Amino acid sequence: MENEISWKKVEPLIEATLNEDFGERGDLTTDCIIARDMKGKGELVVRTGGIIAGLLVVKRVFEKVDDNLKITLHIKDGSKISPGMVLSTVEGSVSSILRAERTALNFLQRLSGIATLTNRFIKAVQGTGVKILDTRKTSPQLRLLEKYAVRKGGGENHRFGLYDMVLIKDNHIDASVGITYAVERCLACLKSKRIKVPVEVECRTLEDVREAAQLPIHRIMLDNMDIDTMRTAVEEVKGRLRIEASGNVNLENVRAIAETGVDYISVGALTHSVKALDISLIVST
Repeated sequence: MENEISWKKVEPLIEATLNEDFGERGDLTTDCIIARDMKGKGELVVRTGGIIAGLLVVKRVFEKVDDNLKITLHIKDGSKISPGMVLSTVEGSVSSILRAERTALNFLQRLSGIATLTNRFIKAVQGTGVKILDTRKTSPQLRLLEKYAVRKGGGENHRFGLYDMVLIKDNHIDASVGITYAVERCLACLKSKRIKVPVEVECRTLEDVREAAQLPIHRIMLDNMDIDTMRTAVEEVKGRLRIEASGNVNLENVRAIAETGVDYISVGALTHSVKALDISLIVST
């Protein structure tokens, strides 16, 4: 599980987040009240059920603050959790535990919220064979972790950035002279650069779908289409290309979208509208 996170990229983020909290003066409240040599224990306790994600990040946060702290993880990321469960125990300097508390919880609550919501979408389409994808609608600088949380919830990642896939969207098409021209330009460019990545085209109408389906691409995205139009698009493509549905997807309509026969459904809400999971740190001495 450790190798699922690029620590080379995430550790500087953890350090920057801690520095944001400490500023130049550190934790004034804790420094004024808690003796440096006071020892104690902190327990991360769940208040609401869901899917946990981010415990490995929490461990790194506590270690960054004080490498003498003893952190014990009682479950693994991706596990189902219920109210009252103790996720992790931290033992050592109480002042260090308190300084790390908010940063650790901020990561854990948000990532667990993403994993939990993703899992709800997975359950909503169960049995259809559809894969739930995330999008690039992520928090600045948190994309790697938020996409990790999607995986822990049972979803799959779409492209990570602008660099690992070609996605020809409406603005690209409107700024050029159409779908065929845009695809041909991309394919020629990729060939000249000796880059091999998937090519996907966003389609707004059935006419767009028919045009894109004749081109040497990998996937079609049905953008904000109604259910009947999506079903027709799937029938017309007839398995020649993978089809992704996108736009205004929620827990109320995702099952109906899945039953049109699409292969993927991308859900921006997994990361841009998530509710943090309720998790607390309880400290005792």
